Amino acid sequence: MKYYFLCLVLFGSISLKAQTIDVTKFGARPNSFADATESVRKAIEASKAQEQTVLNFPKGRYDFWPDQATETHYYISNSSSEAEFPVKKQKVGLYLKGLKNVTIEGNGSVFIFHGKMITWVLDDCAQISIKNLAVNYERPGMSEMTLKEVSDTAVVADIHPDSRFSIVDGHLEWYGEQWIAKNHHAVLVRPEKGMLLYSSWDPFFKSKAEKMEGLRVKFKGDFSKFKGKPSEVLSVRDRYRDYVGAFINRSKNIRLRNLYMNSMHGLGIVAQFSENLDYDSVFVEPEKGSGRVIASSADGMHFSGCKGQITINNCRFNGLHDDPVNVHGTHLKIAEIVSPTTLKLRFMHHQSYGFEAFIPGDTVAYLHSASLQIFEQGIVKTAKLISEREMLVELQKPFSAGLKVGDALENMTWTPSVTIKNSRFEGTISRGTLITTRRKVIIENNVYYRTGMHAILIENDASGWYESGAVTDLTIRNNHFIECGFNSAPDNYVININPQNHEVVPGYYVHRNINITNNTFKVYDAPLLTARSTRGLVFADNKIEKSDFLPANKTKPAFTFTGCTQVKVSGNHFYNDAPREIKISGMSSSDIKQLK
Repeated sequence: MKYYFLCLVLFGSISLKAQTIDVTKFGARPNSFADATESVRKAIEASKAQEQTVLNFPKGRYDFWPDQATETHYYISNSSSEAEFPVKKQKVGLYLKGLKNVTIEGNGSVFIFHGKMITWVLDDCAQISIKNLAVNYERPGMSEMTLKEVSDTAVVADIHPDSRFSIVDGHLEWYGEQWIAKNHHAVLVRPEKGMLLYSSWDPFFKSKAEKMEGLRVKFKGDFSKFKGKPSEVLSVRDRYRDYVGAFINRSKNIRLRNLYMNSMHGLGIVAQFSENLDYDSVFVEPEKGSGRVIASSADGMHFSGCKGQITINNCRFNGLHDDPVNVHGTHLKIAEIVSPTTLKLRFMHHQSYGFEAFIPGDTVAYLHSASLQIFEQGIVKTAKLISEREMLVELQKPFSAGLKVGDALENMTWTPSVTIKNSRFEGTISRGTLITTRRKVIIENNVYYRTGMHAILIENDASGWYESGAVTDLTIRNNHFIECGFNSAPDNYVININPQNHEVVPGYYVHRNINITNNTFKVYDAPLLTARSTRGLVFADNKIEKSDFLPANKTKPAFTFTGCTQVKVSGNHFYNDAPREIKISGMSSSDIKQLK
């Protein structure tokens, strides 16, 4: 019997051994610069017949063009409005639909994408790994130019070789492979200081451009309000997010390993209603030696309505026009009470709509939009999109009379636990990490270096972005926060807990159980932490060091607490003469405990 059992075990292991599918067997040729899209699609199709597959790319360069790429139709959270991108059709380089147990092994290859494409899509997939490859674009969506001379009447700049341009009727036009930028958004980069600052393309758009030698261009116009200086880089993109870098939709158990995302159009790696996502050594940054300073036109990693465990480990983010990491759900507003159990819901933000925000079996929270007070829960019986903007949701049981038109629903089922560790956040115009989820969150052993705005922002709102929800268990520990927030002055707090509850309900707190311990804050200014409507907030055993990075305003408080309770500030080590003022409003002194 023991021998028979051993045979079964061995047979089982053999039957589950991964079948290697080499993309070169289907016509893909590394370093040929030929279009590999169709060949790779055939290799992906062949993997459907296997229980477990390694899709193998021998090391080299692989080019993907939109001509033969799969055309998809996805509504993607936080991407584009009806006016900006009315028909949601996207070309995809690597399209995996309904696949299981597949590993994409890059072996150190570089995937070069042409035109506007989503690099890869995982839809309704499970147990997928993507590893050991770099992603770039032949013509990145970001245009960059280094300033050489700046005066009130003229600017001379060197255009980066990857940024295609033409001078038409005396005006510079940015263009790519079958696209042209029309809705310009500009960010000024100071590479030697690792700083990204808000700027404008308007004076260049209105100026006269003249091509000089090589890739040098002279702009003549009114630059009296332009703040750029020689050696700085002006980065310019189209502000419409018609594409995303990569997309994971309704999938689970996804692993990303050793990926270099050197350039991404629009929003970055977007995961939507997906479960158990493990990202290790994913580097969102420009290719080393490329001379470029921007890797993503918007976020690095974006998680909308996910669940299970999200882990971000050993990752780097540098060169982004928006947030490196954003984790949230989506509030939908009640447009009509159709019956005692049925609601018509509406997507409210112009860039987030059209996806199935609820499915049968989901647990939902009912909340008042202005106060964010959750007053009841229900379970979805049926849910249906009836238009791009509206859903009809039937609940298992009648809701109470407290529910009104204008209230909102949050999907409590699709909320993840999150761990972010051993990672570096820098070179971003905005925040380092945005996070709103009710499950356990740990942010530890990271470096936040000169993020333009708050290193960590915790919001929750049902009136602006409609990004949900309440935080109930968050630990921020053993991180280094270095000179963050210079774009947020005067409210340049390193950590900002800022739920958008415009109406205060006595005794109700939006967030709770937030612990900020054993971190190092290297600050040039007084603000450290601001929080509102939070119960159980601890700021303890942190080290605050002084920096001369920028001029400081010591008249500002180090802490601002609004409508909070059970706040504890203790055991922190401040540099000599450090501002330590605590400002409170909407609460009493008994709501806060301060110890040396």
